[in-house]
Amino acid sequence: MADSKIYHFDEVAKHKGAKDCWLIISGKVYDVTQFMDEHPGGDDVLLTASGKDATNDFEDIGHSNAAREMMDKYYIGKIDASTLPTKDSYVQKQQVIHKPDNSPEFVIKILQFLLPVMILGLAFAVRYFTKVD
Repeated sequence: MADSKIYHFDEVAKHKGAKDCWLIISGKVYDVTQFMDEHPGGDDVLLTASGKDATNDFEDIGHSNAAREMMDKYYIGKIDASTLPTKDSYVQKQQVIHKPDNSPEFVIKILQFLLPVMILGLAFAVRYFTKVD
């Protein structure tokens, strides 16, 4: 591991498919392609984290020591940390703000539904009670 290959982030980012899957975890690059079928969490978990820095994803799961030791056989080099995208460069999805149910828009939508139903009900009631036997 002393003569580890140094990878540029752009190179790692290209390897994000089921037949070519690389991950970055704690500054190290792993080719987990051969591990896809064996991963206890399924291959979707690896594919979601592939081609990017998956350190947080990996640590959030709380992998066992055995899992950490198993990673050694998939190690292929280190990442050039200066090539990692900064957190500021990620565009976050806009968060949808849920308005409380008492908002004017909610009341208007309810009235748009209830008013015609009430008019229809009133029409049936008038017809029923004014019907001559």
